[in-house]
Amino acid sequence: MITGASVGLGLAIARELLANTQFHLILTARAQSMARFAEQGLVEGPRVWLRALEVTSAQEREAVIAEIEQRFGALDVLINNAGIAYRCVVEHVDSDERQAQMDVNFLAPMELIRRVLPAMRAQRSGRILSISSVGGMMAMPTMAVYSASKFALEGSCEALWYEVRPWSIHVTLVQPGFIHSDGFTKVRMTRESQFSAQHEEDPYHEHYASMEPFIGRVMQHTPATPESVARTVRRTICRRRPPLRVTATWDALFFSLLRRFMPRTLYHRFLYWKLPNVKKWGWPPGGSPG
Repeated sequence: MITGASVGLGLAIARELLANTQFHLILTARAQSMARFAEQGLVEGPRVWLRALEVTSAQEREAVIAEIEQRFGALDVLINNAGIAYRCVVEHVDSDERQAQMDVNFLAPMELIRRVLPAMRAQRSGRILSISSVGGMMAMPTMAVYSASKFALEGSCEALWYEVRPWSIHVTLVQPGFIHSDGFTKVRMTRESQFSAQHEEDPYHEHYASMEPFIGRVMQHTPATPESVARTVRRTICRRRPPLRVTATWDALFFSLLRRFMPRTLYHRFLYWKLPNVKKWGWPPGGSPG
């Protein structure tokens, strides 16, 4: 079962598994996104179910999982892919926006995992893959609550890895970095972050003005694609003993090694001074440090 399977990485994973495995696929998306499957040539058949699922809805989660377990007994593989991202500094996110970010990226995957585990334990096998991010191993300015949701996902799945090993259930965090796609255009802005990005007089304006085009350029020039990450997901599923963490792009591997071998104080200073136009941050328009 793949959540958020109608677009982007979820769609690429669905195509990869359909073409290169014999899994029966349960592809889910929000009700308003279901039409995308037909637009992409994906229709129900002997190996494909299409089901509407708002991952934050307990009622919809229960309905889909109950139907799967009635037909198959248990899921063999759960892929938590659905996610959203807010672009905002810490000061520009309110409690409702923070909750929305955590609901989709952290709380919903945890509830799906809780729901499928009893049947997986009963059959003494199963695989749970959650799509994390480089943002789950390191944080970037203007992406604070997104990183918080991924850090939470990483911590919970790491604990889960220990907890369910006695039943031969494998838990993996797939960590993509920048992917060549238009995903950066779908990042959500809060009311305050949108105001700041549009008004030069706002104290955080330079943060947004610098980070957004920087991220856009990197995503447009990285060699990693949804299809290459999907192949990594498929290979991970098919491994006899998949690891807890799998880096899925070159930059994810680079930052993982950087964190591992560079002293932490130096690491943070190095990344700070590599931020785009960071010398202008915190200064009024036309101003300069000193």
